[in-house]
Amino acid sequence: MKIVICGISGFVGSALKVFFEKRGDEVLSLSIRAGTSVELISQKLNGCDVLINLAGANILGRWTKEYKALLRQSRLETTALLVDALTACEYPPHTFLNASAVGIYDAYHQHDEFSSYFADDFLSSLVQDWEYAAFRAQSERTRVCAMRFGVVYADGGGAMSKMLPPFKFGFGGKMGDGFQMISWIHLEDLVRASAFLIDHHEIQGAVNLTSPEPISNLEQTKAIGRILDRPTFFDLPSWLVKLAFGEGSSVMLESKEVYPRILQDAGFKFLYPTFDSAMEEIVHVRA
Repeated sequence: MKIVICGISGFVGSALKVFFEKRGDEVLSLSIRAGTSVELISQKLNGCDVLINLAGANILGRWTKEYKALLRQSRLETTALLVDALTACEYPPHTFLNASAVGIYDAYHQHDEFSSYFADDFLSSLVQDWEYAAFRAQSERTRVCAMRFGVVYADGGGAMSKMLPPFKFGFGGKMGDGFQMISWIHLEDLVRASAFLIDHHEIQGAVNLTSPEPISNLEQTKAIGRILDRPTFFDLPSWLVKLAFGEGSSVMLESKEVYPRILQDAGFKFLYPTFDSAMEEIVHVRA
């Protein structure tokens, strides 16, 4: 297949590139900059089989007014251009996978893809608008999947690259009260799940890309300490996280208990269904 990835240089994009090239697919990079025309994008997409859009500024940060605008612009404007380009193609990709996030859900319920309990905050509103922009591409010729990512863990990048160093030096601990649920996925399973969606044409709409076993921050902290054989009593209080990140602290402090019902019902098998199995693999790679 010919697969176009927008956002190929990032943590997830680079892993997808390696995976698809290893299995024999042709992978093309698509960069969208200020002034990139719909016509030029359409020319690059025409005749391709799959478009994967991962573009967007890092959600982890202090959400100033300016940064919120960047978060929205980097997702919504890019996605709108891609959708306009798709509809202009004579031979559009048959599959459009657009990144999304479990931040769409509220902190008070358990969620699968059929949950309608969405949060009433900036992040959820952003994700809802992002998915709405992507689903404009849905047609008889192109199906759309919104991949609702959990926290992505792997060696060498992403959230784990920021989490592990304090633990390795004995300064790890829970964040806030530790009771918040974390919905996560190992990078290898995320990549495999993306390929699974491409290969299973019956799947469309929102799909949770999370492990089947979410974990509390407290239990995650204990697991990291146990596997690394390090203490975990340097807790990070909520007020300090809020002081550092402001409104953006919600990404770290609010509970998200999310389950991948659609993937599992379709027969997808996780290589790393538990946090312990994922952590063991990550530590083994680093050793």
